[in-house]
Amino acid sequence: MPITPFLRLHGERRPRAALFLSGGGSNAERLIEDLAAAGQTASYEVALLVTDAPASSRAREIGANFGIPVVANDIRAFYREQGEARVTLATARGRELRDQWTGQLRGQIAPFRVDFGVLAGFVPLTNITGDFPCLNVHPGDLTYLRNGRRYLVGLHTVPIERAILAGLNHLRSSVIVALPYTGHGEDMDNGPLLGISEPVPIDLHGNTIEELRAVAGARPAQRPPGGYGDRLDEVAKLNQDRLKREGDWVVLPKAVRAFALGDYGTDESGQLCLRTGGTWQPIETIVFGRDREEPLFRDTPRG
Repeated sequence: MPITPFLRLHGERRPRAALFLSGGGSNAERLIEDLAAAGQTASYEVALLVTDAPASSRAREIGANFGIPVVANDIRAFYREQGEARVTLATARGRELRDQWTGQLRGQIAPFRVDFGVLAGFVPLTNITGDFPCLNVHPGDLTYLRNGRRYLVGLHTVPIERAILAGLNHLRSSVIVALPYTGHGEDMDNGPLLGISEPVPIDLHGNTIEELRAVAGARPAQRPPGGYGDRLDEVAKLNQDRLKREGDWVVLPKAVRAFALGDYGTDESGQLCLRTGGTWQPIETIVFGRDREEPLFRDTPRG
């Protein structure tokens, strides 16, 4: 059965990556530091940093520290200039503006000959993911299903809150190939799952699940700007910080490194496959730990 690799390599040239970030950029820094440690054995290079929040993100600082070009396109300023007070995809006008903003960003990125991107804490949904493969790190275990669908999905701390309220005892970070959005909720976090971290224990910080479920039940229907600010929100953020250190910073560099080698692909049915020893094999994902990498295989090897 023919396999379509996600990334097509160009002879001896290393793939060129764009790192997208909106805030502190710790995930992007870990990727850059991982490349520096790899030296001549690095499987890719960082061609540029991209930010939608030049005034508040650390993109320019990180770019200056490591000698990497920065492309900035302030999405909030863009929406304001078009007469919109909110950056949103909830309206037809908001989606139209998002496409226009993405078009501008696409033009800014084009000269850098990018082979793939990494959404390393990038907030805006953008269909730049349809131009070249974009990897995204997500604060939820996307192998956890309910009714056959990924359950720990969503923005901000939503996946972590769902894990807590479901009574799970651990979290995982996941790395997926992000798919273009269509405006439907079921599109959220549904891309091919390249890797997951090892389990990171959940800490309820002295609360019971029943207490936190009561907090969730008392919330207003719509999430306020900046979050709910309640105890569940606080506990989720504390767990998110730990997951970033013990999950994101482990799985993301390793998954990106493997991706850049060109060893991930899909078969005709869309099944994720991994090339090992010259043979493609169907897999569910790979567990990336600090000292191990364990593919979770499906079915039998394919040539």
